Amino acid sequence: MKVKVIPVLEDNYMYLVIEEHTREAVAVDVAVPKRARPLPGALCTRAWHPNTGSHLDHLHLPNSHPFQLLEIVGREGVSLTTVLTTHHHWDHARGNMELARLLPGLVVLGADERICALTRRLVHGEELRFGAIHVRCLLTPGHTSGHMSYFLWEDECLDPPAVFSGDALSVAGCGSRLETTAQQMYHSLVETLGTLPPETKVFCGHEHTLGNLEFAQKVEPCNNQVKAKLSWAKTGELSQAAWSCQTRL
Repeated sequence: MKVKVIPVLEDNYMYLVIEEHTREAVAVDVAVPKRARPLPGALCTRAWHPNTGSHLDHLHLPNSHPFQLLEIVGREGVSLTTVLTTHHHWDHARGNMELARLLPGLVVLGADERICALTRRLVHGEELRFGAIHVRCLLTPGHTSGHMSYFLWEDECLDPPAVFSGDALSVAGCGSRLETTAQQMYHSLVETLGTLPPETKVFCGHEHTLGNLEFAQKVEPCNNQVKAKLSWAKTGELSQAAWSCQTRL
């Protein structure tokens, strides 16, 4: 399983998940199918797993050469068949309609009927399969009532599993509670996401790492874990696109 991280808008992430044997691809949270957020310089860094050889790409997209999601699909030589949408907000779902128009037969999945171009509504605990990739759908209300997170893993693979958490969970924080009770949000974070394997990689919907950690330090100035994580985030050795992809539960 290869995950391409695509920065869009001000601080959003959308993702392209590639099944490396069948060359099928799944997009997560298509905010804009055509133009990605401009970032200075052009660079693609790749982290290899020492045992399996699978890898994770971080895309850094230059100001003068905006990539398109479909261009990335073409460059990778994959077939984009499905969109997984975490929730209905425009910065996570606005691109669904245009993408469906450009790719007839595209399947758009999510848990909320308000999701643009939705073709089928998912339920909590439902499992999907894309080649060797398993997807478990986890309803995580809090930010919205119909927020769905997606837990992915491959059979007989040494790579850690991944969760695409949208606005339910970010690095050192979570999305604002807009539509549900505090008890529901607590259950989503602690009982649903918090019980996933600790090695699970978190692919969140926004790059809020630095702001979350600076806030956490103000709340708990003596917390050494927060200090260490904040120092890590400020080193400059990690690009913004890497922050949300090098954190585990």
